[in-house]
Amino acid sequence: MAAELFSTSLPHGEDEEEEETKKNFVQLSEPEESAERNTVGIDDGDDGDDDDDDERLSWQGAHPTLRERYMYSDEVELDADTVLATLYAAKKYIVPAVAKACVGFLETSLEAKNACVLLSQSRLFEEAELTERCWEVIDAQAELALRSEGFCEIDRPTLEIVLQRETLNIREAAVFQAALSWAAAECRRQGLAVTPRNQRTVLGKALYLLRVPSMSLQEFADGPAQSEVLTLAETHNIFLWYTATNKPQLDFPVGKRVGLAPQRCHRFQASAYRSNQWRYRGRCDSIQFAVDRRIFMAGLGLYGSSGGKAEYSVRIELKRQGTLLAQNLTKFLSDGSSSTFPVWFEHPVQVEQDTFYTVSAVLDGNELSYFGQEGMTEVQCGKVTFQFQCSSDSTNGTGVQGGQIPELIFYS
Repeated sequence: MAAELFSTSLPHGEDEEEEETKKNFVQLSEPEESAERNTVGIDDGDDGDDDDDDERLSWQGAHPTLRERYMYSDEVELDADTVLATLYAAKKYIVPAVAKACVGFLETSLEAKNACVLLSQSRLFEEAELTERCWEVIDAQAELALRSEGFCEIDRPTLEIVLQRETLNIREAAVFQAALSWAAAECRRQGLAVTPRNQRTVLGKALYLLRVPSMSLQEFADGPAQSEVLTLAETHNIFLWYTATNKPQLDFPVGKRVGLAPQRCHRFQASAYRSNQWRYRGRCDSIQFAVDRRIFMAGLGLYGSSGGKAEYSVRIELKRQGTLLAQNLTKFLSDGSSSTFPVWFEHPVQVEQDTFYTVSAVLDGNELSYFGQEGMTEVQCGKVTFQFQCSSDSTNGTGVQGGQIPELIFYS
């Protein structure tokens, strides 16, 4: 698993344990003393001369590349097994070019299944930009990120920060289940039997960051109420909170997470309908697009019937260079207006910059449809620029200038 490649088996604990975490990571990662001196040319001995230390730091800061520091090459060869140890060494010896290369490597490797592990490491190394990139992935693909093996490997301070996150795009029932999975892994790390009581103990105050009352009554009854992690009094009070007029005070946050607001890229400047002009009948409408920064494709906005209410069956797909990344088969009901109707992928899909992707929709319905006109080859949506080009997969007439797939729905 990609998450495992970046795992460091760091100990877990409260906030005050974070410094100990750093020390333990140092012990695992520190190169041999002779190798340090031969490679970097720095003596770790403490001769008490602060002026020499200041001079050394100033000299290193003024010579950021390896060649300027009399090392053998400017080329930095990194791999998943050594990148974190290399980043630690680069930070310790103030080699910003190497540190930057390490962070760049980690960013290009970032995906939902390792985002939580890298979040933990970016906090450890105080890499604010990498931390922000991790949050972008975790927020948009929260269900995949929290379901990953990597989530179970993070330290408890990072767990608490994730559970506090307002913008996670996820159902609270899935957050609760992820917290139990983390607790089971933590029990095993501590040599404890995986029991509800021990899971509650290792979670500690993190348990009360779960927004249990924001679940539906059915979700609560099927999940937390039967988990045995909550006390009988907590379970009783939460049931009363759902049903009673006079609601009890709870130790759990009651408000739902805000989540992320989906953005829509509308590629047509007008829409129209004409008699016998546009039918679906199971043929493929397709378009290619590229973006100038990473986004997360959530779904498509589609036109519906121009002749009143109608139901359509639809299969949507997202491909990159012919490889299928996501698809969904569903139905939607249109109301006869020229509005677009959202159809979602099961999970948001990470889309990288400067690469063309293909979105397709195959609809089946008897009614004539609206269609787009005056299509644009480039559209600015907030901070994201979209470029469009025709797709060879399109067999129903859709292209850049007109047709179907009027909207791309995404998170950024």
